[in-house]
Amino acid sequence: MADEVYMDIPAVERMAKAFSGFGDTLSAVEKTLLAISTTLKVTAFLTLGGSAAAATLVDRILPRVKQLAEKMQELSGDITSAIKAYRDGDLSGSQRFVG
Repeated sequence: MADEVYMDIPAVERMAKAFSGFGDTLSAVEKTLLAISTTLKVTAFLTLGGSAAAATLVDRILPRVKQLAEKMQELSGDITSAIKAYRDGDLSGSQRFVG
């Protein structure tokens, strides 16, 4: 196995930006779901509980969306750190991605 590590920096930077974009999108979805949940809870008395049931469903989805948004931002940061480590000649950054 080769001891040399090569990174296509522009392609990896695009990957980091994509993960960051995914994270931003998921954060926006999280905020929207939170607003929907709040609205459904407020109107629950008008719908005889029907919107409360929908709010419960949204509330179950919300934590997972938040977790995914945080993970996407974390991955973006990890990739950016690996790029910086590669540019600095530090091979220890590549160890973050060893399975």
